[in-house]
Amino acid sequence: MDTSYPREDYLPVPSHKRDPSPATLIPPPPRDHLVWSIFNTIYMNFCCLGFVALAFSVKARDRKVCGDVEAARRFSSKAKCYNVLATAGSVVLPLLLAALVITGVIHLSKLAQESVGFFTYQFSPSDDEDK
Repeated sequence: MDTSYPREDYLPVPSHKRDPSPATLIPPPPRDHLVWSIFNTIYMNFCCLGFVALAFSVKARDRKVCGDVEAARRFSSKAKCYNVLATAGSVVLPLLLAALVITGVIHLSKLAQESVGFFTYQFSPSDDEDK
């Protein structure tokens, strides 16, 4: 008795499936950017933009679950815009603030060095020089 695997003679013939035409391809569902929105809400909530992005992300996810792809795409686009604004604002503003503080410190140190000569100048001769 032959207990080996089936030979090539007995293998089923693969079916010839047609490739789907490009017109029947379904576009991928829109991304809701929920994780990015949560991150912006918790860690970098600049002017509540992270919270607004989170609201639009939840709306996009709800619309995607309901099957309204066009509304989900609109809400997803708005969530992405608010996430970009929140991230850019949370990165650029601290850098701008740090640059202003550094330039202020440099300016004040130069001003202090220049004013040292003014405060050490003697307007009248001291009593020791008169004698």
